Amino acid sequence: MFQQVNLQDVVRVPPDKFGSPLEKVALELLKLKYESTINPEHGYLILVTKVEVDKVGKIIAGDGATYHRVRFEVLAFYPLKQELVEGEVVEVTDFGAFVRIGPADALLHLSQIMDDYLTSDVKSGIITAAQSKRTLRVGSKVRVRITAVSLGHGISMGKIGVTCRQPFLGALEWIEEEITKASKARKADERGK
Repeated sequence: MFQQVNLQDVVRVPPDKFGSPLEKVALELLKLKYESTINPEHGYLILVTKVEVDKVGKIIAGDGATYHRVRFEVLAFYPLKQELVEGEVVEVTDFGAFVRIGPADALLHLSQIMDDYLTSDVKSGIITAAQSKRTLRVGSKVRVRITAVSLGHGISMGKIGVTCRQPFLGALEWIEEEITKASKARKADERGK
């Protein structure tokens, strides 16, 4: 789930930045510290926005910098268990596929794709089902449910597990096939009554 998160911190403005606009300096420093990191409480921190800086800072003896309190917003992505998300297959491996959901890649294990014998062709980037002949390939758009979330701290990537072993999940073309089949079955039942 994407969300705007309000945070507070203190930024150290070095002497060589004195004379530059305080908000601009604070934004640069906050971007370096927060963007592209993971916070266990807020998830993947993507973009720092709306910085408010206290004009009056503090000076610490022996340090020529000034320290200012800042309030700012961060665009964050926090994957929630049981959440349905759409993404794109970005890599096929011997054990499954990685699906890009928002700023992160989630693991779609072979056992979580479908009830069928699957083979992975890593070189071609394709997973093929033996009976149904359905394929999942790099670039396929998929709808999945998040089943596991383990977020690290800092720049560690964290881990997200997903499944598509439920009705109306999987490659978007599979879902369209299921909807068409269900619609035809419903129409046949209505005619039979």
